[in-house]
Amino acid sequence: MKRADVVELFTRLRELNPHPTTELEYRTPFELLVAVVLSAQATDVGVNKATRKLYPKANTPQAILALGEEGLKRYISTIGLYNAKAKNVIALCRLLVEQHGGEVPRTREALEALPGVGRKTANVVLNTAFGEPTIAVDTHIFRVSNRTGLAPGKDVRAVEDKLEKVVPAEFKKDAHHWLILHGRYVCKARKPDCPICPIRDLCRYKHKTLPA
Repeated sequence: MKRADVVELFTRLRELNPHPTTELEYRTPFELLVAVVLSAQATDVGVNKATRKLYPKANTPQAILALGEEGLKRYISTIGLYNAKAKNVIALCRLLVEQHGGEVPRTREALEALPGVGRKTANVVLNTAFGEPTIAVDTHIFRVSNRTGLAPGKDVRAVEDKLEKVVPAEFKKDAHHWLILHGRYVCKARKPDCPICPIRDLCRYKHKTLPA
């Protein structure tokens, strides 16, 4: 995609949503970190339902450690893979207390050293909690980047690296949210909603859907 088209693409997405953010509900970096860990292979809606019950009872590493693994499971049992996630969250909380004074670290290396935290989760936390211009590539962003021709790549890391190069600096902080929301609500996996797409004339997808 030409640089002028990339600028136009993000300009339009910004006009439609000037202040995008995650759909996960959180008030602190720790709440966001736990929510993102829980969101793996789960919906934001499902995670929010669980954390609305969990966080009023326990929203610090110390409080979740006090709940214990079995206690935590009772709050998150509606989320897929909750057994493994409970184990990871407890281990994550222990490391935060032992190594970071109970605070969420602000570096990628320290975040990725936490149980259940990979590159994508670290990028989300760095971007959303701390305002870093990182771009976390999930299935929605991977799909949108390849379909539109914005940043084609065979895997998520290739797409992330390409986005780092092609997204202009002024759009980088919010690019992650714009692309995720576009993929979730317009450029859907099974049937993209091309007739209502605000960037359809810039998109290189060859199988655009037609109005019903």
